[in-house]
Amino acid sequence: MNTTFSITPLGDSALIIEWEQEITLPVHTQVMQAFHHLQSLQLPYVTDLIPAYASLSVLYDAVQVRQEAKRPAFTWLKDLLTTTLQQTITVTTPPLRHLQIPVCYHPSLGPDITEMAKQKNISTNDIITLHTAATYTVYMLGFLPGFPYMGKVHNTLATPRLKQPRLQVAAGSVGIAGEQTGIYPLASPGGWNIIGQTPIRLFDAALDDPCYCRPGDQVQFVPISLEEFQQLSIQHA
Repeated sequence: MNTTFSITPLGDSALIIEWEQEITLPVHTQVMQAFHHLQSLQLPYVTDLIPAYASLSVLYDAVQVRQEAKRPAFTWLKDLLTTTLQQTITVTTPPLRHLQIPVCYHPSLGPDITEMAKQKNISTNDIITLHTAATYTVYMLGFLPGFPYMGKVHNTLATPRLKQPRLQVAAGSVGIAGEQTGIYPLASPGGWNIIGQTPIRLFDAALDDPCYCRPGDQVQFVPISLEEFQQLSIQHA
């Protein structure tokens, strides 16, 4: 496993392991390898592991660590994780999931698609074609429960966040911010450029596994008509 990482405190009961701060698959692969390896160790004092683009947050029970280590929790755990991650490890990772997510790009559901096309001097069909041509990696979940941060979009589609965020973005809205694309799982304020909407529910608290997407998933968007969107919305209500 790559040994180029740093470990710093994140409050009094968490730490963060950071690799090179860039959005690339090689860096994220290291994050996910560390995530799956530490997950497999089932350390009793680790309460959660949260992977992101280029980092892995480790939440732990500081009292339990101090009782076991007889020294400051962060220092002991940092030494343990450094030694663990510097070893040559064969990591067994689960097979990648490939998801196809239907999206309706009608302007009534994608309020920014027309303006984006105008700014880039291309058609809305060009935006749809470029957005659906790629397969995106889910790098992390954040901001809202189940919100998948995915990348990277085609250079032509890369667009800064809105200067004035909306007070309300509909659940299922598909947006672009910089080189990222994502989906709002719940209605929320937001500043991403909304180009469409999916009828799929990305978060359901009633389920044992409430998040539709997971870090590492491979996602492809499939264009659907407004009529298909309305029909699928009823099915997924």
